[in-house]
Amino acid sequence: MAHQFFFNPYILDNLPTPASGFDVVQDISEPRLRLYVTSRGAKTFFVRRRVHGRDRRIIIGTYPNMDIETARSMVANVLNDAMKKIPTRRKKLSFKEMWEMYLKNQVRRSEDSEVKLVRAVNLHLSELFGKNILDISENDIKNVIGKIQGRVVAARMQEVLASIFKYAIDQGYAKINPVAMLPKIQQKRRVSPLNDEKFLGLMDAIRAMDSDVMRGAFLMLVYSFLPKNKVLSMRWDELDFNHYMWRDWPLSNMAVVLLENFPQDGDWVFMGRCKNHLADPRVAWRNVVAGAGMPDLRMDDVYKFLMRKLKWAADREDLRENMNKLLESYGLY
Repeated sequence: MAHQFFFNPYILDNLPTPASGFDVVQDISEPRLRLYVTSRGAKTFFVRRRVHGRDRRIIIGTYPNMDIETARSMVANVLNDAMKKIPTRRKKLSFKEMWEMYLKNQVRRSEDSEVKLVRAVNLHLSELFGKNILDISENDIKNVIGKIQGRVVAARMQEVLASIFKYAIDQGYAKINPVAMLPKIQQKRRVSPLNDEKFLGLMDAIRAMDSDVMRGAFLMLVYSFLPKNKVLSMRWDELDFNHYMWRDWPLSNMAVVLLENFPQDGDWVFMGRCKNHLADPRVAWRNVVAGAGMPDLRMDDVYKFLMRKLKWAADREDLRENMNKLLESYGLY
């Protein structure tokens, strides 16, 4: 049951964030109004309603972009609109048009993540692009999914297709979801070998490297709390040492110290061949993780491990302080 109280700006501004997942709170003044609070500090107004036989959570807006009184005033209209019968569209759409509409209106991802999604859909689902969304059958979906190599990618594309068709039904462009009757693809989830003890062993292996560039790049995987592709493509002109920032991302004290002592010889922080940045130092990484006793460890496992440990804060300075505290807890000062 959601925790109930009278919504006001002071309380919502100071709501604690959960360690993982999300919490839900409920307004006493308008009991139908609720608020998601995620582990990353995002706060979203929503209502719940059983619509056409399905339990739905209907998003109203994000706080503080939308104030509390506006959210309260919108509850009745949002619920009434949700109960209206979905009109059947006479205009026929191709799957490609439906996908573009879905991408524009439903996908909320970082720029890099959205690029990867578009690339995957173009690669694996392009066979459906020319078909009318109403004419796509269960067999069409089976054929497309069956051609994808790798269970993880196939399962992900099946989930994307199910979501696109659900959106098409909600918008009145489709009547059934041909993905709904397909069995879920069973996949063996990879488990990262990294834990607190092995993390310290990895740090020892990185520090023992001979190459200054490789050692600095791998240390920045830890000190910056950023994924591999962002670390390796850092540019000097994107760094603000006065405010301890890379673009709009705060940098820990250790990251700043490492960068200030690094030679600024070109445009890129971590120079590779042909005056370009490091792209994929897989040989050096294999040597490091083999020395640390974790040959299956990937570079982005470090980012995921640290982000699970990091206490999120919406305020950049608070987030930077939390980064410093986490690194300090591992004796990295």
